[in-house]
Amino acid sequence: MGIFTRLRDIVTSNINAMLEKAENPEKLLKLMLQEMEDTLIEIKAQCAAAMAQSKTLERQTTEARDRADQWEAKARLAVEKQRDDLAREALLEKRRYVDRADSIDVQKTECDALIEHYQNDIVELEAKMASVREKQKILVQRHEHAHSRRRAQTNIRKADSTDVFTRFESFERRIDRMEAEADLVNYGRKPTLEQAFSDIEGDEQLEAELKRLRRETKGGGKTVES
Repeated sequence: MGIFTRLRDIVTSNINAMLEKAENPEKLLKLMLQEMEDTLIEIKAQCAAAMAQSKTLERQTTEARDRADQWEAKARLAVEKQRDDLAREALLEKRRYVDRADSIDVQKTECDALIEHYQNDIVELEAKMASVREKQKILVQRHEHAHSRRRAQTNIRKADSTDVFTRFESFERRIDRMEAEADLVNYGRKPTLEQAFSDIEGDEQLEAELKRLRRETKGGGKTVES
């Protein structure tokens, strides 16, 4: 397949349609980019060669016209010296160089047209490559997003499973049991020495209050001083 055939296929290709049919879109885009880059290198190389050729033709044209001018001057000199025979020969040489310059001009025009064609192809191909790179970027992002969503959905399904809730309830019951055991640690223990004295003091106050009420009751509601 020639470079121009490959270029035409690349530029006119429907990327979206190709991606829809591809089993592995990411791999397809990678291959397309590689093909485009290889084609671009070839086109730029040929464009550079054509530009070099154009400069060579331009230089040859200038040289041929300079030589034609030189023979024009010689023909003029021969006429001044009344040497028409030499003037005719000089004019023939001039015509030969003029014809050569005109021929080279035609070649240069064709070469310049080819250069313009190459440059337009380069612009089109680079634009196509930019489009493919953008699609590749979007496709990679979509792939990563899809992978993240799939992982999230998998975790959600695991969290929704009966086994997870069963283990969670079992864990709750274990905590309840641990809390109950903690509450029972001090249950039924003998009071401390400080607690015993505190209880005695409380009993003495209670007895004093009881005696006061008895005295008031016997005294007809009046407080009897002891």
